[in-house]
Amino acid sequence: MELPPLFDLAAWQSRGGAHTAGEIVQQPALWAAVADLLETAQPSLEAFLGSALSQPEQRVIFTGAGSSGFIAEMVADAINAQWPADIRAVHTTSLLTHPQLYLKADRPTLLVSFGRSGSSPESVAVVEQVQASVPSARFLHITCNAHGALARHGSGRQDTCSLLMPPDSCDQAFAMTSSLSCMLLAALTVFDKAPWADRVARLRTLADHGRAALHQWDAAIAALAQWPCARVIYLGSGPLEASAREAALKVLELTAGRVLALSNTPLGFRHGPKSTLDGDTLVVMLRSAQPLARRYEQDLLDELRSDGIAGRVISVGPSSAEGAEGDFVLEAPDFSDSWLAPLWLLMAQGYALQRSAAMGYTPDNPFPDGTVNRVVQGVTIHSHG
Repeated sequence: MELPPLFDLAAWQSRGGAHTAGEIVQQPALWAAVADLLETAQPSLEAFLGSALSQPEQRVIFTGAGSSGFIAEMVADAINAQWPADIRAVHTTSLLTHPQLYLKADRPTLLVSFGRSGSSPESVAVVEQVQASVPSARFLHITCNAHGALARHGSGRQDTCSLLMPPDSCDQAFAMTSSLSCMLLAALTVFDKAPWADRVARLRTLADHGRAALHQWDAAIAALAQWPCARVIYLGSGPLEASAREAALKVLELTAGRVLALSNTPLGFRHGPKSTLDGDTLVVMLRSAQPLARRYEQDLLDELRSDGIAGRVISVGPSSAEGAEGDFVLEAPDFSDSWLAPLWLLMAQGYALQRSAAMGYTPDNPFPDGTVNRVVQGVTIHSHG
């Protein structure tokens, strides 16, 4: 079956994937739009944050569920390394079940919530829980839906700031693609310690490289998706560990769980998970921009290719990393792994879309029976105490 280019939205319309394909390829334009948006919002954001990040007693919790939780993981450590404040990622699904492990009434706390729709049951429940547990808490909602519960909740509140992404970032397809990358880059821009102008310039630079990546990789992604693998394993270290989890989730979602997708770190993979390899397995390494991490990654790539157990082993990353035939490489800017993650996720999103189509699924709605929904349903929120 011949698969259409990512940019051929008419062809994707007939395959039930026009929303997903369009939302993947629109991302570089949206990243530039986020840059414009944040330039305008800079004064209000800086006034809201004040000096909080410079205070060691300040706690900042990045949170979300599913893909939004992976955004939190991709952001938190990179930001924590820059500031005296205690900054960490905790999924809403953990905050709801074990709040006593993460919340302290006497610690000033800023909860940063990510939400595409902003209407997942856990989103507002966690905000309300933190309000009840930490009287002095403040809230920053980063969301793509101006009409969602998160955005409505923050309206008119002195303790809350809502940062709305460009309207087109509120993906209509089942899987989060442009919503994820926009919220990720917005958080990095808002919380990074570099001068504000430099942060916004990074967004525009990434947009240029994102356009190049989509055009450069398009045919190769479609060709890779034709290979009938039974499982996909994404590997990544540092912030790219969460990127690997997100990449694996895209495969699970868009193939309706029929392709088993796993994730791990390059070093952790040898500690048991390597036993999952067989001739029907595709291994994808998300390459770090950091030289030390790249040495460990290359060791494992060499090992996997020498073993010959996995069906295919490829990597995705900057051209400065050592490459092999079939790898997805890009002349990338000299940014940190968190900032470069959206570029590597373009490949993972495109692959999941094309693999879904190759298997005969409709990527915009791979679960027509409603087993899994675009906005999570069926969650009962239980009281704490």
